[in-house]
Amino acid sequence: MRVEPWTVLSSEQLLDCRIFRIERTLARSPVDRSVHEFFRIRSVDFAHVVPVTENDEVVMVRQYRHGSGEMSLEVPAGLIEPSEDPAAAAARECLEETGYATGELRSLGMLRPNPAVFANNLHTFVAYGVRRVAAIEQTETEQTEVELVPLDRVASLMIDGVIDNALDVAVLWRFLHQRS
Repeated sequence: MRVEPWTVLSSEQLLDCRIFRIERTLARSPVDRSVHEFFRIRSVDFAHVVPVTENDEVVMVRQYRHGSGEMSLEVPAGLIEPSEDPAAAAARECLEETGYATGELRSLGMLRPNPAVFANNLHTFVAYGVRRVAAIEQTETEQTEVELVPLDRVASLMIDGVIDNALDVAVLWRFLHQRS
């Protein structure tokens, strides 16, 4: 049997939560033509960047995450503004969250965070030779601190669960694989 896409019959927004919207969709099965209800989360695309210093350290961000209720060690990341280029967003987020300028970014490709329920994309980048040029831009809702992680420790920190954000793990494994 060949798997085919479903036909979307209708879609309605149920809730607007500022950084994402929740939608209910009715879709027809290509197998038996029955109609089913699905829910999806619409958000803008976002970007992650793996900033690497000249000393082979990954510039990471430690911050409190309200979803988990815990501190998290992550690469700089954030939402892409309307009409903003994904690489520009990655560079902006790195500078805001860490004070490090990225220079030229190289794409590590695009990922889908969770296509079962999310309708957005994650654009991934690496920047080599980053350097500190400014202070961190702390906001009322986001406070970060920089942690420089030696490149040779990144894999073990993921395996040990110190770096446990699934999107960061995917980006960092992709980075490490393309580096080898």
